Amino acid sequence: MWKKYLALWLILAGAFVTVVGSPGNVYAQANADWTEPFPPFRIAGSLYYVGSKGLATYLITTPQGHILINSDLEASVPLIRASVEKLGFKFTDIKILLISHAHWDHNAGSAALKALTGAKYMVMDADVSVVESGGKTDFQYGNVPTSLYPPTKVDQVLHDGAKVTLGGAVLVAHLTPGHTKGCTTWTMKVQEDGKTYDVVIVGSPNVNAGYKLVNNSAYPQIAADYERMFRVLKSLPCDIFLGAHGNYFDLETKYPAFQQRGVTAFVDREGYKKYVSDKEQAFRAELAKQKN
Repeated sequence: MWKKYLALWLILAGAFVTVVGSPGNVYAQANADWTEPFPPFRIAGSLYYVGSKGLATYLITTPQGHILINSDLEASVPLIRASVEKLGFKFTDIKILLISHAHWDHNAGSAALKALTGAKYMVMDADVSVVESGGKTDFQYGNVPTSLYPPTKVDQVLHDGAKVTLGGAVLVAHLTPGHTKGCTTWTMKVQEDGKTYDVVIVGSPNVNAGYKLVNNSAYPQIAADYERMFRVLKSLPCDIFLGAHGNYFDLETKYPAFQQRGVTAFVDREGYKKYVSDKEQAFRAELAKQKN
Protein backbone atom coordinates (compact mmCIF):
# COMPACT_ATOMS: atom_id res chain seq x y z
CA MET A 1 0.00 0.00 0.00
CA TRP A 2 2.83 2.40 0.92
CA LYS A 3 4.29 1.96 -2.55
CA LYS A 4 1.02 3.13 -4.12
CA TYR A 5 0.98 6.30 -2.04
CA LEU A 6 4.67 6.91 -2.70
CA ALA A 7 4.01 6.65 -6.44
CA LEU A 8 1.16 9.14 -6.22
CA TRP A 9 3.28 11.51 -4.15
CA LEU A 10 6.05 11.33 -6.74
CA ILE A 11 3.58 12.16 -9.54
CA LEU A 12 2.40 15.28 -7.75
CA ALA A 13 5.91 16.27 -6.67
CA GLY A 14 7.06 15.92 -10.27
CA ALA A 15 4.17 18.07 -11.39
CA PHE A 16 5.26 20.83 -9.02
CA VAL A 17 8.84 20.68 -10.26
CA THR A 18 7.66 20.76 -13.88
CA VAL A 19 5.71 23.96 -13.47
CA VAL A 20 7.98 25.78 -11.05
CA GLY A 21 11.41 24.65 -12.12
CA SER A 22 11.44 23.84 -15.82
CA PRO A 23 11.90 25.99 -18.95
CA GLY A 24 8.28 25.23 -19.77
CA ASN A 25 7.29 27.60 -17.04
CA VAL A 26 8.04 30.68 -19.10
CA TYR A 27 4.55 30.44 -20.57
CA ALA A 28 2.98 29.52 -17.24
CA GLN A 29 4.66 32.42 -15.48
CA ALA A 30 3.33 34.79 -18.11
CA ASN A 31 -0.14 33.51 -17.23
CA ALA A 32 0.01 33.67 -13.44
CA ASP A 33 -3.76 33.38 -13.17
CA TRP A 34 -3.51 29.81 -14.49
CA THR A 35 -2.31 28.67 -11.05
CA GLU A 36 -4.07 31.32 -8.97
CA PRO A 37 -6.76 29.74 -6.77
CA PHE A 38 -10.36 30.79 -7.32
CA PRO A 39 -13.26 30.17 -4.92
CA PRO A 40 -15.05 26.95 -5.92
CA PHE A 41 -18.80 27.39 -6.28
CA ARG A 42 -21.98 25.81 -7.55
CA ILE A 43 -23.03 27.41 -10.82
CA ALA A 44 -26.44 25.75 -11.11
CA GLY A 45 -27.98 22.36 -10.45
CA SER A 46 -25.20 19.79 -10.17
CA LEU A 47 -22.64 21.89 -12.08
CA TYR A 48 -19.72 23.39 -10.12
CA TYR A 49 -16.66 25.48 -10.88
CA VAL A 50 -13.46 24.00 -9.40
CA GLY A 51 -10.77 25.59 -11.58
CA SER A 52 -8.23 28.35 -11.08
CA LYS A 53 -8.71 31.99 -11.94
CA GLY A 54 -7.53 31.42 -15.50
CA LEU A 55 -7.99 27.72 -16.26
CA ALA A 56 -11.56 26.50 -16.03
CA THR A 57 -12.42 23.10 -14.57
CA TYR A 58 -15.96 21.87 -14.02
CA LEU A 59 -17.39 19.25 -11.68
CA ILE A 60 -20.72 17.59 -12.37
CA THR A 61 -21.92 15.68 -9.32
CA THR A 62 -24.24 12.68 -9.23
CA PRO A 63 -25.25 10.03 -6.67
CA GLN A 64 -23.20 7.48 -8.65
CA GLY A 65 -20.01 9.55 -8.72
CA HIS A 66 -18.79 12.66 -10.47
CA ILE A 67 -17.61 13.93 -13.85
CA LEU A 68 -14.69 16.34 -14.21
CA ILE A 69 -14.01 18.48 -17.28
CA ASN A 70 -10.33 19.50 -17.68
CA SER A 71 -7.39 18.42 -15.54
CA ASP A 72 -5.38 21.54 -16.50
CA LEU A 73 -1.66 21.73 -15.63
CA GLU A 74 0.16 19.00 -13.75
CA ALA A 75 0.45 21.38 -10.79
CA SER A 76 -3.29 22.14 -11.00
CA VAL A 77 -4.30 18.74 -9.63
CA PRO A 78 -3.80 19.60 -5.92
CA LEU A 79 -5.70 22.87 -6.47
CA ILE A 80 -8.59 21.05 -8.17
CA ARG A 81 -8.63 18.46 -5.40
CA ALA A 82 -8.75 21.16 -2.73
CA SER A 83 -11.65 22.86 -4.52
CA VAL A 84 -13.63 19.64 -4.86
CA GLU A 85 -13.12 18.80 -1.20
CA LYS A 86 -13.93 22.34 -0.07
CA LEU A 87 -17.33 21.90 -1.70
CA GLY A 88 -17.85 18.78 0.42
CA PHE A 89 -17.26 16.12 -2.24
CA LYS A 90 -14.76 13.26 -2.32
CA PHE A 91 -12.05 13.66 -4.93
CA THR A 92 -11.91 9.89 -5.31
CA ASP A 93 -15.59 9.88 -6.33
CA ILE A 94 -14.62 11.35 -9.71
CA LYS A 95 -15.51 8.51 -12.08
CA ILE A 96 -15.16 10.19 -15.50
CA LEU A 97 -12.52 12.64 -16.74
CA LEU A 98 -13.19 14.73 -19.86
CA ILE A 99 -11.25 17.55 -21.54
CA SER A 100 -11.97 20.49 -23.81
CA HIS A 101 -8.95 19.81 -26.01
CA ALA A 102 -5.51 18.22 -26.04
CA HIS A 103 -3.32 21.18 -25.07
CA TRP A 104 -1.15 20.93 -21.98
CA ASP A 105 -2.90 23.76 -20.12
CA HIS A 106 -6.11 21.70 -20.16
CA ASN A 107 -4.95 18.09 -19.90
CA ALA A 108 -1.39 17.86 -18.56
CA GLY A 109 -2.76 16.86 -15.15
CA SER A 110 -4.74 13.90 -16.51
CA ALA A 111 -2.16 11.21 -15.69
CA ALA A 112 -1.92 12.33 -12.07
CA LEU A 113 -5.68 12.75 -11.76
CA LYS A 114 -6.31 9.27 -13.16
CA ALA A 115 -3.76 7.79 -10.76
CA LEU A 116 -5.40 9.47 -7.78
CA THR A 117 -9.04 8.76 -8.64
CA GLY A 118 -9.13 5.83 -11.07
CA ALA A 119 -11.38 7.94 -13.30
CA LYS A 120 -12.23 6.71 -16.79
CA TYR A 121 -10.60 9.03 -19.33
CA MET A 122 -12.81 9.85 -22.32
CA VAL A 123 -11.43 11.89 -25.24
CA MET A 124 -12.70 12.97 -28.67
CA ASP A 125 -11.32 10.68 -31.40
CA ALA A 126 -9.20 13.25 -33.23
CA ASP A 127 -7.38 14.24 -30.01
CA VAL A 128 -6.64 10.71 -28.77
CA SER A 129 -3.27 10.40 -30.50
CA VAL A 130 -2.11 13.71 -29.05
CA VAL A 131 -3.21 12.77 -25.52
CA GLU A 132 -1.61 9.33 -25.63
CA SER A 133 1.65 10.71 -27.08
CA GLY A 134 1.90 13.39 -24.41
CA GLY A 135 1.47 16.11 -27.01
CA LYS A 136 4.06 14.82 -29.48
CA THR A 137 1.58 14.35 -32.33
CA ASP A 138 0.03 17.80 -31.98
CA PHE A 139 0.08 19.53 -35.36
CA GLN A 140 1.48 22.79 -33.94
CA TYR A 141 3.28 22.02 -30.70
CA GLY A 142 4.49 18.45 -31.16
CA ASN A 143 8.13 19.55 -31.42
CA VAL A 144 7.92 22.13 -28.63
CA PRO A 145 9.34 20.50 -25.47
CA THR A 146 7.62 22.96 -23.14
CA SER A 147 4.22 21.96 -24.52
CA LEU A 148 4.61 18.26 -23.80
CA TYR A 149 3.13 16.41 -20.82
CA PRO A 150 2.84 12.88 -19.39
CA PRO A 151 1.28 10.56 -21.99
CA THR A 152 -2.07 9.32 -20.70
CA LYS A 153 -4.02 6.24 -21.78
CA VAL A 154 -7.50 7.01 -23.09
CA ASP A 155 -10.11 4.59 -21.76
CA GLN A 156 -12.93 5.48 -24.13
CA VAL A 157 -12.82 7.18 -27.53
CA LEU A 158 -15.62 9.67 -28.11
CA HIS A 159 -17.14 10.74 -31.41
CA ASP A 160 -19.09 13.81 -32.43
CA GLY A 161 -22.48 13.83 -30.73
CA ALA A 162 -21.53 11.25 -28.10
CA LYS A 163 -23.45 11.36 -24.84
CA VAL A 164 -21.56 10.88 -21.61
CA THR A 165 -23.93 9.77 -18.87
CA LEU A 166 -23.54 9.09 -15.17
CA GLY A 167 -26.11 9.05 -12.39
CA GLY A 168 -28.69 11.05 -14.32
CA ALA A 169 -26.23 13.60 -15.71
CA VAL A 170 -26.02 13.81 -19.51
CA LEU A 171 -23.28 15.69 -21.35
CA VAL A 172 -23.09 15.93 -25.13
CA ALA A 173 -19.72 16.11 -26.90
CA HIS A 174 -19.71 18.42 -29.92
CA LEU A 175 -16.68 18.22 -32.21
CA THR A 176 -15.57 21.83 -32.73
CA PRO A 177 -12.20 21.37 -34.46
CA GLY A 178 -9.57 23.85 -35.54
CA HIS A 179 -7.82 24.87 -32.33
CA THR A 180 -7.02 21.16 -32.05
CA LYS A 181 -8.27 18.43 -34.36
CA GLY A 182 -10.51 17.03 -31.63
CA CYS A 183 -11.43 20.22 -29.79
CA THR A 184 -14.67 19.54 -27.93
CA THR A 185 -17.48 21.81 -26.80
CA TRP A 186 -19.64 20.31 -24.07
CA THR A 187 -23.34 20.96 -23.58
CA MET A 188 -25.74 19.91 -20.84
CA LYS A 189 -28.98 20.98 -19.22
CA VAL A 190 -29.22 22.06 -15.59
CA GLN A 191 -32.20 22.87 -13.39
CA GLU A 192 -32.20 25.77 -10.94
CA ASP A 193 -35.12 27.46 -9.17
CA GLY A 194 -37.63 25.55 -11.27
CA LYS A 195 -36.03 26.57 -14.56
CA THR A 196 -34.05 24.54 -17.08
CA TYR A 197 -30.96 26.11 -18.61
CA ASP A 198 -28.87 25.12 -21.64
CA VAL A 199 -25.18 25.14 -20.72
CA VAL A 200 -22.42 25.52 -23.31
CA ILE A 201 -18.78 24.96 -22.29
CA VAL A 202 -16.76 26.20 -25.27
CA GLY A 203 -13.61 24.21 -26.14
CA SER A 204 -11.69 26.98 -27.91
CA PRO A 205 -12.33 29.06 -31.03
CA ASN A 206 -8.92 30.76 -30.90
CA VAL A 207 -6.42 30.89 -33.74
CA ASN A 208 -3.15 30.73 -31.82
CA ALA A 209 -0.08 32.69 -32.82
CA GLY A 210 1.82 30.75 -35.46
CA TYR A 211 -1.15 28.72 -36.69
CA LYS A 212 -0.99 28.20 -40.46
CA LEU A 213 -4.49 28.39 -41.91
CA VAL A 214 -3.25 28.08 -45.50
CA ASN A 215 -1.10 25.26 -46.93
CA ASN A 216 -0.72 23.55 -43.57
CA SER A 217 0.78 20.16 -44.42
CA ALA A 218 0.36 18.95 -40.83
CA TYR A 219 -3.34 19.89 -40.79
CA PRO A 220 -4.55 20.41 -44.39
CA GLN A 221 -8.22 20.89 -43.45
CA ILE A 222 -7.60 23.38 -40.62
CA ALA A 223 -9.47 26.29 -42.22
CA ALA A 224 -12.43 24.09 -43.12
CA ASP A 225 -12.46 22.74 -39.58
CA TYR A 226 -12.61 26.25 -38.13
CA GLU A 227 -15.53 26.95 -40.48
CA ARG A 228 -17.27 23.84 -39.17
CA MET A 229 -16.57 24.83 -35.58
CA PHE A 230 -18.21 28.23 -35.96
CA ARG A 231 -21.25 26.66 -37.63
CA VAL A 232 -21.63 24.30 -34.68
CA LEU A 233 -21.16 27.00 -32.03
CA LYS A 234 -23.74 29.24 -33.72
CA SER A 235 -26.23 26.36 -33.81
CA LEU A 236 -26.11 25.58 -30.09
CA PRO A 237 -28.83 26.93 -27.81
CA CYS A 238 -27.04 28.70 -24.95
CA ASP A 239 -28.31 30.16 -21.69
CA ILE A 240 -25.28 29.65 -19.43
CA PHE A 241 -22.09 30.54 -21.30
CA LEU A 242 -18.89 28.89 -20.00
CA GLY A 243 -15.57 27.85 -21.52
CA ALA A 244 -12.11 26.37 -21.10
CA HIS A 245 -10.64 29.64 -19.81
CA GLY A 246 -12.29 32.03 -17.38
CA ASN A 247 -11.71 34.99 -19.66
CA TYR A 248 -13.85 33.41 -22.39
CA PHE A 249 -16.98 34.17 -20.38
CA ASP A 250 -15.81 36.99 -18.06
CA LEU A 251 -15.57 34.84 -14.94
CA GLU A 252 -13.98 37.57 -12.84
CA THR A 253 -16.75 40.03 -13.67
CA LYS A 254 -19.64 37.60 -13.38
CA TYR A 255 -18.58 35.92 -10.13
CA PRO A 256 -19.21 38.97 -7.87
CA ALA A 257 -22.58 39.43 -9.57
CA PHE A 258 -23.27 35.72 -9.05
CA GLN A 259 -22.74 36.14 -5.31
CA GLN A 260 -25.48 38.77 -5.32
CA ARG A 261 -28.07 37.29 -7.66
CA GLY A 262 -27.18 33.65 -8.32
CA VAL A 263 -27.27 31.79 -11.60
CA THR A 264 -28.73 34.67 -13.60
CA ALA A 265 -25.28 36.28 -13.53
CA PHE A 266 -24.07 33.49 -15.82
CA VAL A 267 -27.11 33.52 -18.10
CA ASP A 268 -25.59 35.38 -21.02
CA ARG A 269 -27.19 34.49 -24.33
CA GLU A 270 -26.11 37.70 -26.08
CA GLY A 271 -22.62 37.52 -24.61
CA TYR A 272 -22.25 34.04 -26.06
CA LYS A 273 -23.39 35.16 -29.51
CA LYS A 274 -21.04 38.16 -29.45
CA TYR A 275 -18.10 36.04 -28.29
CA VAL A 276 -18.59 33.54 -31.11
CA SER A 277 -19.08 36.34 -33.66
CA ASP A 278 -15.95 38.18 -32.51
CA LYS A 279 -13.85 35.02 -32.71
CA GLU A 280 -15.21 34.19 -36.15
CA GLN A 281 -14.30 37.66 -37.38
CA ALA A 282 -10.78 37.25 -35.97
CA PHE A 283 -10.44 33.90 -37.74
CA ARG A 284 -11.63 35.31 -41.06
CA ALA A 285 -9.30 38.29 -40.78
CA GLU A 286 -6.32 36.01 -40.13
CA LEU A 287 -7.33 33.68 -42.97
CA ALA A 288 -7.58 36.60 -45.40
CA LYS A 289 -4.20 37.88 -44.24
CA GLN A 290 -2.55 34.53 -44.84
CA LYS A 291 -4.12 34.15 -48.28
CA ASN A 292 -2.62 37.44 -49.44
